[in-house]
Amino acid sequence: MGFQDSFKALSDPTRREILNLLRAGPMAAGELLEHFPITGASLSHHLSILRHAGLIDDEKKGKYIYYTLNTTVLDDILNWMMSLKGIEKGESHHEKS
Repeated sequence: MGFQDSFKALSDPTRREILNLLRAGPMAAGELLEHFPITGASLSHHLSILRHAGLIDDEKKGKYIYYTLNTTVLDDILNWMMSLKGIEKGESHHEKS
């Protein structure tokens, strides 16, 4: 299915927290950096891995790049995991019991 990059990206707690922060909406790198005790270069590395995995998108606005959550890949992963449990898309867990 090609989830290797996604699972690698999700395996790191800092990257999971970046995704959690982006749930609230687009954020610039500087805004994200305020939430972590890491360098700008380290944050850039994490953002690059998330972007490569398709978990975030970026858009340049003026002199800043804003990052947003891309839920498409997360939806694909969730649907795959639900199929392993025998639950089809749109079906609740209780309907299967």
